[in-house]
Amino acid sequence: QNLLAEKVEQLMDWSSRRSIFRMNGDKFRKFIKTPPRNYSMIVMFTALQPQRQCSVCRQANEEYQILANSWRYSSAFCNKLFFSMVDYDEGTDVFQQLNMNSAPTFMHFPPKGRPKRADTFDLQRIGFAAEQLAKWIADRTDVHVRVFRPPNYSGTIALALLVSLVGGLLYLRRNNLEFIYNKTGWAMVSLCIVFAMTSGQMWNHIRGPPYAHKNPHNGQVSYIHGSSQAQFVAESHIILLTIDAAITMGMVLLNEAATSKGDVGKRRIICLVGLGLVVFFFSFLLSIFRSKYHGYPYRNFFF
Repeated sequence: QNLLAEKVEQLMDWSSRRSIFRMNGDKFRKFIKTPPRNYSMIVMFTALQPQRQCSVCRQANEEYQILANSWRYSSAFCNKLFFSMVDYDEGTDVFQQLNMNSAPTFMHFPPKGRPKRADTFDLQRIGFAAEQLAKWIADRTDVHVRVFRPPNYSGTIALALLVSLVGGLLYLRRNNLEFIYNKTGWAMVSLCIVFAMTSGQMWNHIRGPPYAHKNPHNGQVSYIHGSSQAQFVAESHIILLTIDAAITMGMVLLNEAATSKGDVGKRRIICLVGLGLVVFFFSFLLSIFRSKYHGYPYRNFFF
């Protein structure tokens, strides 16, 4: 009991200074692996040193900091839950002990027994947003952390600038507002909205996935997630710019070639370019679909 009281007292002292305290191998073994323990410990295994070039680790650390601060300064704060971090360069032996070969990774160490499979946060499928981490912690510990984010006025400022820009444009063109009825302009705006929504931008906003994934063994960077249940931010950008936009442009060119009354040779060139865009990028889109939905039997010409 004295040993447990000393451990809890030390953890509370660290938490009073910083919401997330760093651990090396000795501290990890003393406060997490060695009983007695009547508290839950959330540990982020990461690699934040600049030479590791882990941009995902820095992004996940920001969300983890928001979550830990929300718990530390909430009225429900108690000695039943603590947040800590093990950096690869400070606790290589811990990574080796746990056979851990990727970062960042979030794990829950319960008060009794060994961590189960569900005690490892599914970052690749869910993302690392503070709200998702809080939901996972509530499932594993019955401790509910209400996330408080620092105020972000960037959206309000951007909206104010947009309204000012539109208002200024309407004022300058107040004597000639025919451009408001321009069908091409409204079609372009509509297409931009459709592209953004169908490429998964809203999913990225809700789940907060990493931009890409770098394999720690060979350094290879993956921009397309291998699961149908998740995606990277880079993946949505690829779908948006190189596929959806290119296929749409190809369809527009095909329509232009069929309906215009210009030179036959020029229309033939436009038709071939449009057909090439549609066939090539639709093949690319289908190949991405096949890589995410394993076993899909169909393919197109190029991929």
